[in-house]
Amino acid sequence: MLVKNGLIVEDNWVAVADDAAIPDDRPAIVPLDRWRRERAAFEDRNAPLGVRLASDDTLDDIADVLHGIDLIALEFPAFTDGRSYSTARLLRERHGYTGELRAVGQILRDQVQFMARCGFDSFELPDDAGAEDWAAGQSDIAVFYQPAADARPAAAALRQR
Repeated sequence: MLVKNGLIVEDNWVAVADDAAIPDDRPAIVPLDRWRRERAAFEDRNAPLGVRLASDDTLDDIADVLHGIDLIALEFPAFTDGRSYSTARLLRERHGYTGELRAVGQILRDQVQFMARCGFDSFELPDDAGAEDWAAGQSDIAVFYQPAADARPAAAALRQR
């Protein structure tokens, strides 16, 4: 299941293992190591391409070519591992990435709104998740004290209006 921008949507992307064939006619997400090895071959691809980064991967390899990457999936190997939050903010705020940022792995419903504030716009849900509840999770809190990548005004800015 996939929640994107607060809506339950069909996931048209296929996650491709490191050694599996990549479909020619479907959007595909490949691991960063495979993208590094086959980058030149992907440049002629007609279907959209995404890259999956593990929480310990850095943006060094892709920062200069973000315009050619349609989706970046950031892994959460455990719900207590927050490194992908930082990567999402760097992608949005420092590198100006405007493509889809997807949270994958061990994410919890309670984290969705905070992930959205860091720049994530889609969330790959566990099969047993209640998608409606997860979609609603992006609006649990209405006012925030700190600014973030989602450009919602912070409480101080709202007070000054």
